[in-house]
Amino acid sequence: MNLNETSRIAKASIVSLAMVLGLSACTRDYTVAYVYMTTAKSSPGLIDQYAVDYASGALTSIGSPVAAGNKPVSLVASPSGLFIYVINQLDSTVQEFAVQGNGSLVSKNVYKINGSLPTSIAIDPAGQFLYVTFTYQTGYSAATPGPGGVAIFPVNPDNSLGTVSTVNVGNNPVGVTVSFFNRFVYVLDQEPVLPPVILGFSQNASNGALTPLPGTTITTVAGKTAGTGYAAGVVPSAIAEEPTARFVYVTDQIANQLIGYVVQANGSLVPMVNGPFSTGLFPINLTIDPRGRLLYVVNYNANTVQGYAIDTATGTPSGAVGAFQTATGTGPNCVAIDPALGEYMYVSNNLDNTLTGEKLTPGTGGVVAVQNSPFLGSGTPTCLTVVANGAHATQLITP
Repeated sequence: MNLNETSRIAKASIVSLAMVLGLSACTRDYTVAYVYMTTAKSSPGLIDQYAVDYASGALTSIGSPVAAGNKPVSLVASPSGLFIYVINQLDSTVQEFAVQGNGSLVSKNVYKINGSLPTSIAIDPAGQFLYVTFTYQTGYSAATPGPGGVAIFPVNPDNSLGTVSTVNVGNNPVGVTVSFFNRFVYVLDQEPVLPPVILGFSQNASNGALTPLPGTTITTVAGKTAGTGYAAGVVPSAIAEEPTARFVYVTDQIANQLIGYVVQANGSLVPMVNGPFSTGLFPINLTIDPRGRLLYVVNYNANTVQGYAIDTATGTPSGAVGAFQTATGTGPNCVAIDPALGEYMYVSNNLDNTLTGEKLTPGTGGVVAVQNSPFLGSGTPTCLTVVANGAHATQLITP
């Protein structure tokens, strides 16, 4: 056998092995996912772009940061991972980006909401409707405060957004989450005067419209919209639902606690009997791993990320071994886990302009710093998201 024949056989063997391991399509360049982080130091803001190394979770910058609008504060990926939607708070807009083959973003369209100061964004698992909470209805402002709302955008087949409609909610909506296996939408209302609540809605499958669930009412008091719902602590800051749509969790930044709820058949929420659960100082964001077994909270004043193991029968979170209080950068404000392997977690750090990477232990929830972490951002990170590079098993959740 000559050298050329040996070389051909070796190459064929490598290709065959890669196909057996399922790496040929999604990890030819060893990039398993992409991380996108919004930053607000410059005006307009920027989106930092990174590729995630398959073996280590280390990040490599993709080109230069991409321009967003004025003060981008949050973002969400389409279920396909091929589009990103960013809310620009001071422009009161949603900006649509397409994910290119190398992971870089290209701005496609910008859409106005019917109000001002958007705060959070979510998309339903079918990729049909995009929901954006905002602080003030048209005609209201910080000087003349009034009701907030939820902007509802239908998502077209090409991932552009259709004509927006609006649902009135309370006076300070700060978070929204959409269920995976039923059509429930939950809005976190931080109400400056009334007790803070979670407002629950059922989603119309045809147009995305929201109808209050049992336990939720939207009324007008002295010319202002007021929402009554499920009690949500002192100053709730973020909301998330685990992938099987059985449990909802809220962080309370003043009481330093995590509140858990059990989702009833009609969508109403019942607090977990053994909660709330202690966090670090000033928890402001949380995420749940793709398998629905681990939950992580970022504690802004403690400069930590804190892990919890979720009891899959009751939803009760307990301290995750090896991840009780893990140091991040300064002022951590957002956390996300890669949906490809469910093994890498990233935290944006608002005050030191960095991004922290951690590798998760799926069984225990323990974390170990990713190689070369922390990673430098372009200035004043506000939030981040992770999208898979190709299809992966952890994206298939069974209720």
